[in-house]
Amino acid sequence: MNVAIYTLGCKVNQYETQAMEKLLRERGHDVMDFSQDADAYIINTCSVTAASGQKSRQAVRRVQREHPGAVVAVCGCYAQTSPDAARALGVDLLAGTGDRIGFIALLEQAVERRAESAARPALESERRARLEALDNPLTRREFESLPAGGMSGRTRAMLKVEDGCNNFCSYCIIPYARGPVRSEPLPEAVRQARELAAEGVKEIVVTGIEISSWGRDLRGGQTLTDLTQALCEAVPETRIRLGSLEPRTVTPDFCRRLAAFPNLCPQFHLSLQSGCDDTLKRMRRRYGTARYLESVELLREAFDRPAVTTDLITGFPGETDAEFSKTLDFIRQCAFARMHVFPYSVRPGTPAAEMEQIPKAVKEERAARAAAVAAEMRAAYLSECVGECYAVLFEQEKDGAFHGHAPNYADVCAPGKDLHNEIRAVRILSSDGASLYGEIQ
Repeated sequence: MNVAIYTLGCKVNQYETQAMEKLLRERGHDVMDFSQDADAYIINTCSVTAASGQKSRQAVRRVQREHPGAVVAVCGCYAQTSPDAARALGVDLLAGTGDRIGFIALLEQAVERRAESAARPALESERRARLEALDNPLTRREFESLPAGGMSGRTRAMLKVEDGCNNFCSYCIIPYARGPVRSEPLPEAVRQARELAAEGVKEIVVTGIEISSWGRDLRGGQTLTDLTQALCEAVPETRIRLGSLEPRTVTPDFCRRLAAFPNLCPQFHLSLQSGCDDTLKRMRRRYGTARYLESVELLREAFDRPAVTTDLITGFPGETDAEFSKTLDFIRQCAFARMHVFPYSVRPGTPAAEMEQIPKAVKEERAARAAAVAAEMRAAYLSECVGECYAVLFEQEKDGAFHGHAPNYADVCAPGKDLHNEIRAVRILSSDGASLYGEIQ
């Protein structure tokens, strides 16, 4: 059968999509572009915000409208947290966030049944009978190991090492969609990393729902530091880039041990969300600004000009003008290399949704102010890169030049041809505040 997949949401969803692509190919099926005609369409959904759920529904309706004869299968966090709404869309297969291998088997059944009903019109009612594979994620205990790789033409690959979250932040639905922390055993993660390196992957992104919690469910007391060290040692010629980190992960031991590996990318995404302690308490975050700043300083002491990046939510329920001012002061103090700024979006089903809300105009105005500060900090960080020489992993050609990323994840542009998936030394000559420009050495 021919299958097309549309993915919404985070890197974990992207990883699981690439795993499904690989599983489909291993079972003899073809993976198509989502714009092409296919026998079946998978929508891998997201529910991190109400807007994400809306986008998931829109994707389903578009496929049903444009490909009425195809099987429409829905999986992912939106399907898990809002199954009634997903059922109301009239999809052919409904699954959640677990058992991707079983999901592919059910998809094969749905396509076979669709073909049989097309040949025998009397089976129209059976053709529309929905298959379901939903469970209770809060009862999950085992990590589902999926094949890494699968997306051809990519310069980097994701390696999912963890699923689930135990934090239950007041604005987040994900623990209810993904369940408790489950970790990929270290030997299996190392094995997959070696396979990716053997396939020619130049950079591996270590990802999960909350990778800082890796190992908490395993015996032996191993931590993310142990896993990262093992990965760096296993594939010394391949870059290792860590996904989003909880600030408390960064300790003197973390920095001392991992700074010794030149293949660990010196870019660390430390989740912030707010620079005000009172707001962080309402968010049920497990750190304060003092501990966060300690992590930033530890990284800058241990690594050579690391890129510290973060996320920020503006207009969280109850955020006052004074609290937002504290946040602006704090992010300037941290001097981030890059920030993703989001106005708070209500997510039904979370404690924050029941709190007193900030007007939309105020949330957006604060987001604009924070984004302006973020742009200033990014420009300042990139200006410090001018004159340096970086090993750039090139990805795509655009406007007669090749674009790629330095180890610090700065976007780099340099003249050249046929550089896809090549790592070349580039001397940085200038910056426009958003990207770096240089020449290959």
